[in-house]
Amino acid sequence: MSPLDVQHLRDDTPGCQSGIVHFNHAGASLPSQATLDAIIEQLQREARDGPMEAGEHGEVLVEKARRAAAQLLNAPASSIAFASSGSTAWSMAFQALGRWQPGDRILVGRHEWGGNLASMELAVQAGARIEVIPCDDSGAACPVALESMIDAHVKLIDLTWLPANGGLINPAQAIGEVARRHAIPYFIDAGQAVGQVPVDVQALQCDVLKSAGRKHLRGPRGTALLYVRPAFLERLKPAQRDVFSAPWTAQGFDLRNDARRFETSETSFALLAGLGNALQEMNRLGIERVWERVSQTSERIREALRGIPGITLHDLGTRQSGLIAFNLAGWDAFELKRRLGLKHINIGANGVAYTPLDMQARGLQSVARISVSPLNNEDDIALLSAALRELAD
Repeated sequence: MSPLDVQHLRDDTPGCQSGIVHFNHAGASLPSQATLDAIIEQLQREARDGPMEAGEHGEVLVEKARRAAAQLLNAPASSIAFASSGSTAWSMAFQALGRWQPGDRILVGRHEWGGNLASMELAVQAGARIEVIPCDDSGAACPVALESMIDAHVKLIDLTWLPANGGLINPAQAIGEVARRHAIPYFIDAGQAVGQVPVDVQALQCDVLKSAGRKHLRGPRGTALLYVRPAFLERLKPAQRDVFSAPWTAQGFDLRNDARRFETSETSFALLAGLGNALQEMNRLGIERVWERVSQTSERIREALRGIPGITLHDLGTRQSGLIAFNLAGWDAFELKRRLGLKHINIGANGVAYTPLDMQARGLQSVARISVSPLNNEDDIALLSAALRELAD
């Protein structure tokens, strides 16, 4: 992406005109004006025509969003469902796997999202065990080690592809090859991947993949994507059902034969209109161009951080994403986030609960987190570096 391309993105984004330097895109990114307009237009339509009456047009917008999501993930539109959050989407799919038995094994990466681990508690209470896939020398989940763990009791492999607490990129495709070879269900938490790196669910060979809309996709809060591999769909029996997900037929209430069995009749057409616009913008921009820009920007930031006394980087892996984990000597990560906020610079801060297995394994209580977007430019980097140097002094 050229500087002119970046400036066009910034010109179309109100948050870039506010005087705020935003480096918290992994928490929630900045929506474009067109995304805001799509939300407002649907709300105005509902106010003018009646909320239920405007639903017909809302359904058209939802299907446009579904097709856009399918294009981004290289999936059929019928395999895409929408949810209110990534954690909700993942939890619904996990619960739909059915009952767990004593001795069942769930294999997870050490970097697993805390919300997913919380959802597994019911399985643990039923006698299942959560076991961690060993890491390789770079700190990533190791496919070779995973292969050695496989037996008949393994009922699920789950991987957080890009962890919330740093720049690691786990080998999701290689893990998928192991899962497919042994016909074991494979879930991917792609909350930090979709909209940042190219995602091809066919190459990943995953059965389920989820992501939030508010992060790198630049969609609104309260939206998320759920992909379910069509051939795996019949394995999943959602506990939550209504007249939309399980419509009435001559045989009674039957679950839909597509991913919409995870949706309900009550949804926000306005929010999904916004998400649809954000997805279309991403497809027009090109995820490969986005990823190249994010890689270049994050590497410049890492280089700048290495030159600031007292900063320790905590990223793992051989190639890093646009999430940069660090600590500044003498500063609590959350206080550092607050102080930068007073300087109109937004970053994130993560505690142990976000990625408990990895944080505990590395003895980390908290990390500050910079997360970048194609929206960030050289001025943003300079302001961030200057602020951190001032606080370091």
